[in-house]
Amino acid sequence: MKNTSKYKSFVALALALCMMWTLVSCSAGSDKSLAGENEFGQGYNNDTSKDLFPTEELPEDYGSWDEYYEENYGKLIENSWVSTETEPVSTFSSDVDTASYTRFRSFVNSGLPFEQIKNYCGASIRTEEMLNYFKYAASSPAGGDLFGMRSEISSCPWNPDAALLMMTFKAKEVQNENKGNNLVFLIDVSGSMNSADKLPLLKKAFRTLTNVLGVNDVVSIVTYSGKEEVVLSGCSGADKSKILGAVDKLSASGSTNGSAGMERAYSLAQDYYIEGGNNRIIMATDGDLNVGITSTDEILKYVEQKRESGVYISTVGFGTGGYSDAMLETIADNGNGAYYFVDGESEAEKIFGSDLTQTLYTVAKDVKFQITFNSEAIEEYRLVGYENRVMNNEDFENDAKDAGEVGSGAQLAVCYEIKLKDGANDIENWMSLEVRYKNPDEDTSVLDSYSITNSSYVSAPSPDFIFAGGVIALSMLLHDSKYITADGINLDFVKNALVRSGSNDFYKNELIGIIDKLR
Repeated sequence: MKNTSKYKSFVALALALCMMWTLVSCSAGSDKSLAGENEFGQGYNNDTSKDLFPTEELPEDYGSWDEYYEENYGKLIENSWVSTETEPVSTFSSDVDTASYTRFRSFVNSGLPFEQIKNYCGASIRTEEMLNYFKYAASSPAGGDLFGMRSEISSCPWNPDAALLMMTFKAKEVQNENKGNNLVFLIDVSGSMNSADKLPLLKKAFRTLTNVLGVNDVVSIVTYSGKEEVVLSGCSGADKSKILGAVDKLSASGSTNGSAGMERAYSLAQDYYIEGGNNRIIMATDGDLNVGITSTDEILKYVEQKRESGVYISTVGFGTGGYSDAMLETIADNGNGAYYFVDGESEAEKIFGSDLTQTLYTVAKDVKFQITFNSEAIEEYRLVGYENRVMNNEDFENDAKDAGEVGSGAQLAVCYEIKLKDGANDIENWMSLEVRYKNPDEDTSVLDSYSITNSSYVSAPSPDFIFAGGVIALSMLLHDSKYITADGINLDFVKNALVRSGSNDFYKNELIGIIDKLR
């Protein structure tokens, strides 16, 4: 029996081709896999634009469900071990996205068993996004540094032959109230958004965000389906009733011409551009682009071009079915924004009430990390996560090379597995870390440097270290990681690690309940 989603895709493509033939105005594209290493997805084979929930019967074209899922949803290619003798330097871009964790949570809460989630997740569950959903103890920046940094090294839970390095970063906090925000909300109102977990949820979330807007803010709203429409233009953030009135009238129908809406949104952002302020598009969608520019590489080139204007774009995903994780991550990553996924009302309030407003105040752009391991102390290393953020070492000093942006007070965690050499404890300096970034209004980067010494090694790790180890182990289990070499690394281990951390944080404790649903 053929997979019904394939027929739906065929019909959608046929309609799009007809429109192109008769109107000569839209460019319809087919789904495109991200394979191997490329400029927008290093280390990925990822096409998550297919329906999340396929037919219960295995399509006859496939010999097993594993074969089906790997072809249609991709497989994460984890970072491998690297010898310090041949390559002591590791370089990557910052990432503060959190969408992977909330997508995972939505899978669990929808009732999917663990084995099925393992197949579904593919490359859309990124370890760093799982890790960075949670907050950890962090130091405030010293002097003029961008980040405060804490480092901790202890035994690696899933590899008895390695240690685990955990670095936590907290960005400096700034206020930009006087200059204000120029926000353009680009809202998908196509037919696929007509379900309770999409447009209706977005409307509720919008009220939370509107409450934090002020007189110095300017708000515009562009909707898109078969065509784009400006429903609000240059409205003061203080006129909350007008903003909410425009949102309340939104309804969903039609196809999804996201590229046309995006063009109009960028145009509006330029019309109301605030010099020295935050000029940002916030795109809210289920990611199902089927008219106009539809391929990931075309979108990448478009937002790369537009970010040079000083207008950035963040993405917020909703719902399941036809969801394109790769598309939304590409838009945010290359449009100098952040990528979130909303899986319920509480997450909507969290994102629209605090997370989005934090990323509005950009404190640094093109943030790159480069760590140099002392080969006398460290034999090998493996970067945990950040697979599609890995950069060539020579790009670290190249100011023309784009990297991630960081908002006021943002936090992120970075972990490496490391193998220590005999006698490492007698060597003080184990590694050095450099962070290169540009201030928001500048084009030349500055450099901050840190040292990580043998004093970072502890035999009794902190609660944060224990919790992070549990989260990473969970992500590795989801990917059937070949780098798990210890016995007993399973969901019971994950739960025990989370419980042992003893956190009273709501979101950390929530994860314990989520694991219980899977066991």
